[in-house]
Amino acid sequence: MKHPLLARHSTSFALRPSDFGLRISFGFRVSGFGFYLVLLLLHAAFLSQAATPDALFRDGATAYRAGDYPRAADAFRQSVAQEPASGALQNLGNAEWQRQRPGAAILAWEQALWLDPFNGAARQNLRFARKTAQLEAPDLAWYEVISTWLPAGCWAWVAGSSLWLAVGMVLLPGILRRRKATWHQAIAAFGLMVFLLSAPAHVGVHTRSRIGFILQPDTPLRLTPTFEAQAVTRLAAGEPARWVRTRGNYLLIRTGRALGWVEARQFGLTCPAPGGKDGAAHNGEPAFAAAR
Repeated sequence: MKHPLLARHSTSFALRPSDFGLRISFGFRVSGFGFYLVLLLLHAAFLSQAATPDALFRDGATAYRAGDYPRAADAFRQSVAQEPASGALQNLGNAEWQRQRPGAAILAWEQALWLDPFNGAARQNLRFARKTAQLEAPDLAWYEVISTWLPAGCWAWVAGSSLWLAVGMVLLPGILRRRKATWHQAIAAFGLMVFLLSAPAHVGVHTRSRIGFILQPDTPLRLTPTFEAQAVTRLAAGEPARWVRTRGNYLLIRTGRALGWVEARQFGLTCPAPGGKDGAAHNGEPAFAAAR
């Protein structure tokens, strides 16, 4: 099933050939050096516009529509590297899934949910992919579940604003020499409750940032961080695990079955580096994001 692609903005823009040209004007002459300098400046301006995250997103959408999934994945990945966005990560997962790379697709969709927990299309894609590949979702503790209710970066604002709200409702009536009303105490209690709820969510964000996914199929989980080490078991692409520590080019991870080492290139963390309804028919095609 093909999904329509929409422009990020309401107005569409298209590049057209330049109408600039050289002409003789009242004795003024354009030197060869000046001509090439103008061309160089125009070329630099064009490249600066073409390399923006929005332009890369549009290039990826065009390539995806044309069925060129490797080029689409590369464009979406460059867009995310410049400016992480849930829609671009969702589409990166779609392109990787079409390339038969379930590990990279699941990682991209999980990263999309890390940035925007309300991205229902990415959540639906994850359910479909895990059902198809017979993979389990990460096992989350209760405080990690709470941390998924809002984007990871929002919990600091929630904690700060709720704390100041509670303190303000307690102190301001005395400072303004006014009698404390019942609604002052109610708001202070509400602010304190939200602050206490956000504390375990902060812990959940930290622990969830260690969750990652196997990127390559049939990845060996080794006893020691060496290439010659014995394999404890083999992991499927897209299988979840938790990062423990790093040693050289190897990562110590804990899966639902065992503890062992994998190569760094074989594992991706959910937390992006600084750099339809449930039950709806999926028809074998992931939902596509129309905007970044």
